[in-house]
Amino acid sequence: MSNLVLELRQGELMIINGAPIRFRTRSRIELTAHARFLFGKQIMLPAEADTPARRIYFALQTAYIGTEEERARALPAARALIDDFRDATSSAMARDILDRALAAAEADDGYQALKLARRIMRHEAAVLGLAPSPIAAPLTASEEIHPPCPA
Repeated sequence: MSNLVLELRQGELMIINGAPIRFRTRSRIELTAHARFLFGKQIMLPAEADTPARRIYFALQTAYIGTEEERARALPAARALIDDFRDATSSAMARDILDRALAAAEADDGYQALKLARRIMRHEAAVLGLAPSPIAAPLTASEEIHPPCPA
């Protein structure tokens, strides 16, 4: 059985299987079963989804960690947003990354889809001269974790 140990700072937010959890104290937790989760700067709030790439990230995030109802609506929304972005970009690299992100989301690998969406957010910021989103910043080693899949 594979377990995942996470250390979270006081005030940090984590979403596990659609439930938001805010830590009042510095905590160390161990996930002992498969769970859909994001924490810290990986989580985008709805108000932050203010560009096409950020809307893609938010839709993929919802498809990954939302409630069952939200997840059912979010994947088709992400697909439509990705199609719109693909049609608007001249970058073959961006189209390839978007295709891979959508394929990952459709294969129920939401964490990988979000990693790819962060690359699209960095690309968008560079092309449009926007301030980069904190979510799109490269993750630290402790944040660049894949969800556990214990046997």
